[in-house]
Amino acid sequence: MSFDLPTPRGTLTPNRPLDSLTWLRVGGPADWLFQPADPEDLAEFLAALDPAVPVFPMGVGSNLIVRDGGIRGLVVRLGRAFNSVVVDGQTVTVGAAALDAQVARRAAEAGLDLTFLRTIPGSIGGAVRMNAGCYGSYVADHLVEIQVVTRQGDMITMQAAELGFGYRHSEIPDDWIITQAVFTAEKGDPDALHVKMADQLARRDASQPTRERSAGSTFRNPAGFSSTGQADDTHDLKAWSLIDQAGLRGHSWGGAQMSEKHPNFLLNTGAATAAELEALGELVRRRVMEESGHDLQWEVIRIGDPAPEDE
Repeated sequence: MSFDLPTPRGTLTPNRPLDSLTWLRVGGPADWLFQPADPEDLAEFLAALDPAVPVFPMGVGSNLIVRDGGIRGLVVRLGRAFNSVVVDGQTVTVGAAALDAQVARRAAEAGLDLTFLRTIPGSIGGAVRMNAGCYGSYVADHLVEIQVVTRQGDMITMQAAELGFGYRHSEIPDDWIITQAVFTAEKGDPDALHVKMADQLARRDASQPTRERSAGSTFRNPAGFSSTGQADDTHDLKAWSLIDQAGLRGHSWGGAQMSEKHPNFLLNTGAATAAELEALGELVRRRVMEESGHDLQWEVIRIGDPAPEDE
């Protein structure tokens, strides 16, 4: 895609390969990758950008398949200017690029319980957009407000009640960029909170392929909620259980595989293409529909164009 771009204070890179920026290590190039210097730089750039240019905000690529042909338009990736964590009383104000795990740790050090964020892969911007959660807690339970820059370049504040939160869902427009989030949290003993997080990490590592190339949970749970981590947790309508029942634990397609350890984790075993990963995911959806009648919905975001066909 050919278009004229404003000149920002941040970094603007043409034809930037994105595979190295995603946890699955797949994907073609973006026409342009923009790393703004600060929120004002982002707002000024988008205000001057041709409205016809598509804009895609990208976090740390933890929940993302970029297709092999890449992304037409502008990808925005926030950097160090957006990763601050500031605690004031029971309020935690964080930049959208701050890692979820980092926020959980910093809050715990200050005696505030945001421990549910500790095992969630990715950054705060993505966690807010997806209403991320685990162990019975969700972003919506703690979020006060966010700062966003709209596609038109307006800097606005939105209250949590305006965001239309649901399970793995918000109504924030896809091309708006979250720059900051404000949370409130209950007080707790820092040592006890760190012990709680260590236990969560141990349980995660025992049940999930944390050392493999994955994008976290591939499909949303038809039950409509995350695992609670409690003894009475039900698995009847969990995506992993339905995939297992369909006989697809460990199933492969080229370099893509559904994890043997946790069948709702889609893995790049070494040299998978985005097309192979997506094809395996669609095979899983078809088989689960045939076996159980449940229509699994992707939790992993898929974006971009397929690789051009050979001439």
